[in-house]
Amino acid sequence: MQKDRGQWSSTLGFVLAAAGSAIGLGNIWRFPYVTGTNGGAAFVIIYLACVVFICLPFLLAELVLGRHTQRNPVGAIAAIKKGRAWTLVGGLGVFTGVCILSYYSVIAGWAFGYIFKTILAPAMPHADFASSPLIVLPLFAVFIVLTILVVVGGVRHGIERWAKVLMPVLLLLMVVLIIRGMTLPGAKQGLEFLFKPDFSAVNATVIMAALGHAFFSLSLGMGAIITYGSYLPKNVNLWVAGGSVALFDTLIALMAGLMIFPAVFATGRSPASGPPLVFEVLPAVFAEMPLGMVVAVVFFILLSIAALTSTVSLLEVVTSYFVDERRWTRTKSVWVVGAFCFVIGLPSALSQGASETLGGMSLFGNTSFLFIMDFIWGNLSLAIGALLLCIFVGWVWGIRSAGKELGQGSDLGPWAVRTWGFFIRWVCPVLIFLVLLNLFNVFGD
Repeated sequence: MQKDRGQWSSTLGFVLAAAGSAIGLGNIWRFPYVTGTNGGAAFVIIYLACVVFICLPFLLAELVLGRHTQRNPVGAIAAIKKGRAWTLVGGLGVFTGVCILSYYSVIAGWAFGYIFKTILAPAMPHADFASSPLIVLPLFAVFIVLTILVVVGGVRHGIERWAKVLMPVLLLLMVVLIIRGMTLPGAKQGLEFLFKPDFSAVNATVIMAALGHAFFSLSLGMGAIITYGSYLPKNVNLWVAGGSVALFDTLIALMAGLMIFPAVFATGRSPASGPPLVFEVLPAVFAEMPLGMVVAVVFFILLSIAALTSTVSLLEVVTSYFVDERRWTRTKSVWVVGAFCFVIGLPSALSQGASETLGGMSLFGNTSFLFIMDFIWGNLSLAIGALLLCIFVGWVWGIRSAGKELGQGSDLGPWAVRTWGFFIRWVCPVLIFLVLLNLFNVFGD
C-alpha cells in the first residue's frame, strides 16, 4: 500500500468519518429545507424508504468496490475492468466531488461566519450577509484552507482523529436544542409537520427530491464511500459498517428535523423557506433562550466543524485519485485540488447577491448559480453516477465476485448476498432510472 494512502485504525473511526459527510451540512442545513419544500412527513417517509431499499444496498456496493481494490473511484473501476468508458464513470464521481466541494464550502463558510456575526452583527439579515463579497469570499477561502489542513494530516491522524472527537459533541448539542425547541409554544405543529404525513401532496418530483437528498447526505454516487472503503482492512464486517453509517445518517436527519421544525412553527416562519432556513430560524430561536448568544456561538462553531467533516470527505476523494493514479504526494494533491475548488467556487460564492451580473441565469427553476450547481451536481450527477455504478457492480464485475468481498468478515449466509445482488441488479437501477426520467419532466408535473 502506498504510504500516502493510510488506513482506518478501527471500524468506529470509519463509521464516524463516513457519517461525518451526513452529519455536516447535508442533514443539518439541506435536509430541513428539502423536507420543508416537499411537504414534510410524507417526504420523510419516502426518504427513509430510499435509504433502506436503494441507498443502503448501493452504499454496500461502493464499500465492496473500494475495499476489494484499495483504490480511488477511477483506479477501482480500472482494476476490475480495463477500458476508458468505464473508467470515465469513476472520473465522473471524482469531478462531482470537486464541484460539490466548490459550492458546499460556500455554505460552510456561512456557518463559520455566523460565529462572528452572532456576536458582532446579530441584527444583520441573512440576505445581506450572504450577498456581501467582502464577507463571503474570505469565509469561503478560510473554509477551503481548514479542509486542506485536515486532509493533509492523512486518513488516521487527520480525518479519523477529527471525526472521533467532534461528532459526539455536535450530537450532544443537537439534543440540547431539540429539548429546548420542544418547549416552545407552537412546537406541536412542527412535530405534526414532520411526522404526520399527507400523501396527497406526493408526486414524482417529491420522490426524486427524496432520493436525491438520500444520495447527497450519504455521500453516494461521488466516490466518497469507495474512497473511504478503500482504507478498510479485510476483516471488517461491511454489513455492520455500512448499516451503521446509514443508521447514523438517518438518526441525524430526523434529529435535525426535530431541532428545526418545532422552532420554525413556534417563530411563525414557513417550513418552505428554502436554503436559508437554518440561518434565519435558529438565530431567532437562540434569541429567546437564556444565554442565547453563547448557545448560538457554540452551535455555529460545531456546525462549522460538522461541515468540515463533509468537505474533508469531498476533498479526500480527489486527493486519493492523484495519490493513487498520478503518484503525487498527499501534500501536493491536497493543495492543488483545494486551490482549484476555490477558483471554480467563486461564482457560487458571489451568486447570492450577484446573480444578475452572471446573466440572470435560470435552470430547472433555479435562478442562483449556487443552487444551479446544487441541482446539477447534488442531484443529477449523483443519480447518473449511481445508476452507472449499479450496472458496473451488478453486471460488469458481477454479483458472484462482488459478493465474495462482501462476505469477508461476515457470518451472514448466501441468502444475504443474493438479496443484496437482486437490489443492486434490478431494484436500485430501475428506480434511479425512473427518477432521472422525472428529472427531465418525462412524467410531467
